[in-house]
Amino acid sequence: MTAVQLPQGLPRRVPVRQVLCLLPLVLVLLVAVRHRSVLEEGFGQLRGAEWPWLVAAAAATCLTWVAAAFTRQGAVVERLPARRLLATQFAAGAANHLLPSGLGAGAVNLRFMTVCGVPLARSSAALALYLLAESITRVGLLLALLITFPGALHVGPLVPSGAAGPLALAAGAGLCAAVAALLLVRRLRTAVWSFLRTALGEARSVHTRPARALALWGGSLAFPALQAAGLAAVGRALGLPVPPAHIVVAYLAATVAVALVPVPGGIGSVEAALIVTLVAAGAPVAPATAVVLGYRIITVWLPLLPGALTLGALLRLKVI
Repeated sequence: MTAVQLPQGLPRRVPVRQVLCLLPLVLVLLVAVRHRSVLEEGFGQLRGAEWPWLVAAAAATCLTWVAAAFTRQGAVVERLPARRLLATQFAAGAANHLLPSGLGAGAVNLRFMTVCGVPLARSSAALALYLLAESITRVGLLLALLITFPGALHVGPLVPSGAAGPLALAAGAGLCAAVAALLLVRRLRTAVWSFLRTALGEARSVHTRPARALALWGGSLAFPALQAAGLAAVGRALGLPVPPAHIVVAYLAATVAVALVPVPGGIGSVEAALIVTLVAAGAPVAPATAVVLGYRIITVWLPLLPGALTLGALLRLKVI
């Protein structure tokens, strides 16, 4: 029996996974070209900085991936492979800066958990539990620091006069629309209740295991604290005339404010919010801008290429 040969000149199909492996690198290139001026200015600001504090900021950034890995493990009952989990958090950070905020990291972690054998419904519930825990601890830490340091931020200039009413009206309208959709669309209501039942069951299972609950809430608290500590370290490196505790408050306030802005990794919106809150904390505009640019170089731009390479490798190895 003779083997059937393809006609010469017929193009071979490129595997989809190979294309996906190269896609992160292409996106990194596009983002870098688009923000070239920001990169040049950011690296320029770091030339005259105190290097020990920059090393401390880089160390805090690396520890955020460890904290994220602990939190992800704490959100599921099954034991996830530790090394692959940590590599996935590093890759998820790159994906989060290349796709609309939160979607990149969520998709990477959702795929990782399903590959590890966690059913899709429970993986989605674990993802929601992670986001809920991280949001609660971030807002709780901000409120605790605002109570401890009541003069850390001068919020008057941050909220334009007369803006509270329209903001409350918009929030109320959005809530009413969501409630109406749940009441009127039966399939949506069924899907939401089913997801809530799964999520509550997953949360109960996790909290019956002290080690999982400690990893979930401890990692959720450590993650924003390490991020804020990195900004404070860059502030010290560049001589920003603001107390470190006030810088931490400014960082938490800025990230809470931009949490719902659907831009890739918060690029653009995060920088603007950080500059505004640092100015509200008492920093001059020019030094605050320099600190924010330097901080984003360390936390976003330097890890972006190795994170994209790690993402491509995990795709190729079918870890995700």
